[in-house]
Amino acid sequence: MNPETTPASGRPARLAVGIIGAGRAGTALGAALARAGHQVVAASAVSDASLRRARANFPGAVITEPSQVLRRADLALLTVPDDALPGLVAGLAATGAPLEGRMLAHASGRYGVSVLEPAVRRGALPLALHPVMTFTGRGDDVDRLRGTSFGVTAPEVLRPAAEVLVIEMGGEPVFIAEEHRDLYHAAIAGAANHLITLVAQAMDLLAAAGVAEPARMLGPLLSASLDNALRFGDAGLTGPVARGDAATVAAHVAALEAAAGAPASTSAAGTSAAAAAGAAGTAGAVAAYVAMARLTADRALAAGILRPSDAERLLDVLGGRP
Repeated sequence: MNPETTPASGRPARLAVGIIGAGRAGTALGAALARAGHQVVAASAVSDASLRRARANFPGAVITEPSQVLRRADLALLTVPDDALPGLVAGLAATGAPLEGRMLAHASGRYGVSVLEPAVRRGALPLALHPVMTFTGRGDDVDRLRGTSFGVTAPEVLRPAAEVLVIEMGGEPVFIAEEHRDLYHAAIAGAANHLITLVAQAMDLLAAAGVAEPARMLGPLLSASLDNALRFGDAGLTGPVARGDAATVAAHVAALEAAAGAPASTSAAGTSAAAAAGAAGTAGAVAAYVAMARLTADRALAAGILRPSDAERLLDVLGGRP
């Protein structure tokens, strides 16, 4: 079967799909393609969890090794960790796996199609289809793809096929140039992963301050902040840095330094276990706060929100900090 669109419908021909690496992402993408009418015919998996996941989600698929997945598939999803992808592709090409005429689509954010070059030399058709979403391994992962952007890189001749596949999975294709993949991935990984780190650290600090339910306290505030950031960008900045409240920022830094130096064990004064755990999680909080405060000040100044004189006072407070 060829990855061509049928003239009457404009839809791609129904594809036999193989999954090499049936982890969370591979399972979600495979399930989305199956929901669109394609058939998952084969999968490979290494861990027990991936094997169980593949058998549960694709009961009609053959569980086999990667070259046999390719032999059965028109479209093979290479959904392995980023660092394993180059070795997988090189190995498939070197061992004579059947590649000619088959679409190979990886879901790595970092790589474009150049990582597939060893397979392309053997006649494979390369696609990079990266869903900008995190997956948990639960049954609702496939539903998370609805409305999700995909970072797509493909040769010009394959762009229509890539676009249709993403749309069929419920996503929105956004084409990323090969030379911009690292920058693209740094942006989304920094936003998603560092956000979790910042929020988790804030919850630790609140626990150290005696707040029993940090997540409940932060939820409405963070939801509003995220909405402001997405809608207004730098214009949505609020808080003491954006206002130029240098004395408040200095008090924050002093409190964080004190918390970082506090013992994590329960004190004689009756510090709760939750607060002790929060104190233990404050390591690095000073450096993180100072770095983000400096960046926030720079952006607020450039956006005209922060006056230069106020920025100078802030930098005096933050200067010399780690």
